[in-house]
Amino acid sequence: MTTRINSRRTRLMGIVNVTPDSFSDGGEYNKPGQAVKHALGLLESGADIIDIGGESTRPGADLIPDRDEIGRVVPVIAGLKAAAADCIVSIDTRKYAVAEAALRAGANMVNDVSGLQYSPRLAELVAEHRAKLVLMHMRGTPDDMQSPEHLVYDDVVAETLAFLMTAADKAVAAGVSREDIIIDPGIGFSKTTEQNFELLGRIDEFVASGFSVLVGPSRKSFIGKTLGLDNPGDRVFGTAGAVAYLAQAGVDIVRVHDVPEMRQMLDIFERCIEVANKFDRRK
Repeated sequence: MTTRINSRRTRLMGIVNVTPDSFSDGGEYNKPGQAVKHALGLLESGADIIDIGGESTRPGADLIPDRDEIGRVVPVIAGLKAAAADCIVSIDTRKYAVAEAALRAGANMVNDVSGLQYSPRLAELVAEHRAKLVLMHMRGTPDDMQSPEHLVYDDVVAETLAFLMTAADKAVAAGVSREDIIIDPGIGFSKTTEQNFELLGRIDEFVASGFSVLVGPSRKSFIGKTLGLDNPGDRVFGTAGAVAYLAQAGVDIVRVHDVPEMRQMLDIFERCIEVANKFDRRK
């Protein structure tokens, strides 16, 4: 029997957290100049998309005022677009006012961790700007998403996928093109370690939905707990294992901190797939 190997190219979304308290790199790039320089470095290293966030969504994170979040991200978006006009910029926010300011500053995509739960009108805004929309699954808010009541599922994959399909239908009804919708199962958001692995292991069910799929495994606690690594910065190789698996499964975008390392890994992975498929066709 012939084995078919996926050959879809997986794109890298590089993370730029303009925050003092993100779980992995909080405080490292919370000044506009630092953040723009870091983003340009990620592009040079092979990032296809830059995801800029001004509010931490780590477990237990507090909500910050819209004006503070806007003040953090808009100068970075404007500075990055001035330096690299053609780069694709995503704004990581669940807030209408922040997304509006970011889109006006040049953002091309809105990455909504709430899946339209926090700001239902966000889809209308995205449609108006003809931007891309990432819909992620999460129960509750970052402040309480890991509470016991949010971690109970009969079938974590089926329930996550059902939520995302409902959110996508809402976005389409608001005028967003299906081609502009990207779904994200929300690794690490209201999930246990085992539930995260089940989502990864059954990621083909999300790929089969017909929507583009984004997954963000980078440096997350399920990797740390599995490998016994408390420091998020030590989880690069664990992240690479997840990214390789996701690329093989046909995931469209992976959201990562360590762009140079993931770019090297994916370049070799994709070259191997290219050669394997060439020989497979000769059979």
